[in-house]
Amino acid sequence: MKKDIHPQLYYVTAVCACGAEHPTHSTAPELRLEICSECHPFFTGKQKFVDTAGRVERFNRRYRRQAAQ
Repeated sequence: MKKDIHPQLYYVTAVCACGAEHPTHSTAPELRLEICSECHPFFTGKQKFVDTAGRVERFNRRYRRQAAQ
């Protein structure tokens, strides 16, 4: 392997928005997650609505306006 061309590898703890922490390796010194295996609906079996930055409302506004024309 060539010297000085590979990124620094860190041992980090990935922190999810739900509070879960997962130890892992990464080239980034810090990892923050929005959703992980402990809070994802596929793994938990619970339905969870995730609407970041009003995407659903923006979608509804856009297509209501076109339907009215």
